[in-house]
Amino acid sequence: MDKYTACVWPRLEPFLIGVLPATPPSKFSMHYLRKMACYVRTRDGCFPRLGWHMWRHIACGKLQLAEELAWLYFETFDLLMPRSAEQRLEWAESLSQCHTPKELDRQRCKLSVDTLQFLLFLYLQQLNRISLRTSLIGEEWPSPRSRSLSSSSERDNKISSQNKNWDDQAHLTFIQTHLAELLELLVEPGQLSNSGQLLRDSQLTSEALESLSLLLEGSVSHSLTVYPIHKLLSHMPLQSQAGFSKLSHSYSLQQFQGFLHQALCLNPFGISTCSQSGKKLAWALQVEGTLKKAKIFRNTHMAPPGSRLLLMSQVCKQTLAKDSEKLNNANIKLHRCSEAFIYLLSPLRSVTLDKCRNCTVVLGPVGTSIHIQSCENVRVVCVAGRLTISGSSHCTIHALTPTRPLLLPGNVSLTLGPFHTHYPTLEDHMASVGLAVVPNSWDLPLLFGTSAEGSITDTSCYRIQPPSEFYPLVIPFKMEGDNCEIPWGLPTDYQKAVESREKAIEDWQKTVKEAHLNKVQRRQFQALVEQKFHEWLLETGQRQELDSLHPPVLTPSTSVDHWPASHTSISRQNVLQDQPPEPAMGRAPTVC
Repeated sequence: MDKYTACVWPRLEPFLIGVLPATPPSKFSMHYLRKMACYVRTRDGCFPRLGWHMWRHIACGKLQLAEELAWLYFETFDLLMPRSAEQRLEWAESLSQCHTPKELDRQRCKLSVDTLQFLLFLYLQQLNRISLRTSLIGEEWPSPRSRSLSSSSERDNKISSQNKNWDDQAHLTFIQTHLAELLELLVEPGQLSNSGQLLRDSQLTSEALESLSLLLEGSVSHSLTVYPIHKLLSHMPLQSQAGFSKLSHSYSLQQFQGFLHQALCLNPFGISTCSQSGKKLAWALQVEGTLKKAKIFRNTHMAPPGSRLLLMSQVCKQTLAKDSEKLNNANIKLHRCSEAFIYLLSPLRSVTLDKCRNCTVVLGPVGTSIHIQSCENVRVVCVAGRLTISGSSHCTIHALTPTRPLLLPGNVSLTLGPFHTHYPTLEDHMASVGLAVVPNSWDLPLLFGTSAEGSITDTSCYRIQPPSEFYPLVIPFKMEGDNCEIPWGLPTDYQKAVESREKAIEDWQKTVKEAHLNKVQRRQFQALVEQKFHEWLLETGQRQELDSLHPPVLTPSTSVDHWPASHTSISRQNVLQDQPPEPAMGRAPTVC
């Protein structure tokens, strides 16, 4: 008994990627999910796999959800599922060939999901549910502000700023509190009484246990090997503890529930453990001002797939660049970064920007989701499976995404523009995470309404960037690879705007050349141009970005616990590799 003890914990990704950071529809309550669990077992095409056609029938006809919201949850669940990059690229190609709504619906009907896991996924959406009572007494002493927090939009804004997607303690508490209802969704209808309650001798099948592996994983006797819950219980001593019967090949639900309550613990690879005992990363000249507050932790050296984390907190007034295999398929959180320029040019699993301001963040392809929450004046450049924005203001996002950008309540003055940069290994990284060039829905946002049963039509929180304001972004580092331009080009109107500016520069150079200035005049004119250029740098804040690209000179006595990088890792205040940058700007136009 002592030799075989189990530690079981909630998996991170179903909460981090699967749970939308918003108030769930009211019809996702246990009352309706219990009815759905019985319904799907008695209808053709619903069990053990649930297709889009039948889910749409249930969601729109039974739960009264809007069709676009029904597809949002179905698509989000599929994004969470482990599929190969080749499978995702094939699916993207099939969608890109759909030219009419009928063709698109026909293609969607080819998609199906595990029914029991989808039920658990829908139940998980309650993680960010907040009651009116909770919103009112969340503070020790209610304030006038909290007492007036009555409108649904204000409650949704509160959720977006306090969502629990990264909170591993909240994940554990949620599972412990709702374990009985989660297990109830997995049992067969014959295990329920006429009133819908579990019978005392209810059993849990091995197939239902396998579905529970969506949420739970663990290890035996503090082993370093991590197993999904159904494989963990393949160890014979643990099977008996969990109530397995060799005669029925199922588990006693009551004994299994008691086993889990005893075995459940905090995720040893979660954000709490990572920030306390993860590998801390430092860099040269971390000595002055706000740099003392900066923290970068990772657990990628020891965490299993799906639990690889990197936390970057309070990175301020510096440029940080990274291209490393140690970031591959990691879940990244940027927290309270300000006035920083951050380049993470590796294929990533998911990214969250939380309470960042006045930053530029350029990301490698993100296989699942990017969530921008409670940010201000942030520019994000990304290729991602899904883009979600909540409670943010005056942010600009240049994206390539096969799904509609999800705009949650609380956003103000967002600008959406096309993806507008490249780096040499971009296409290889996109292929490795299963992201294709088409379809691209960057300019078709879905507004998740204050009424969670559907979307809203108020588009005042965002705008599409006019071509007149569009400028391509140059990544200011030398890297190895084949891509030397944006692989798929720019939308026609934006390409014309770029060509128009290039033509203006050519005309200006031609005018200067035809002026036939002598050497003295040329020198004077060059000095004037440089003066105006540097004034523009100061006025626009571009000077800070350029200055941060100059790395410090390291002496033999300098100690740097740096990130091992494959190509690029440069910063003014921190040097992560000693390769010089290729400046994007900083020199005034030359007078020809």
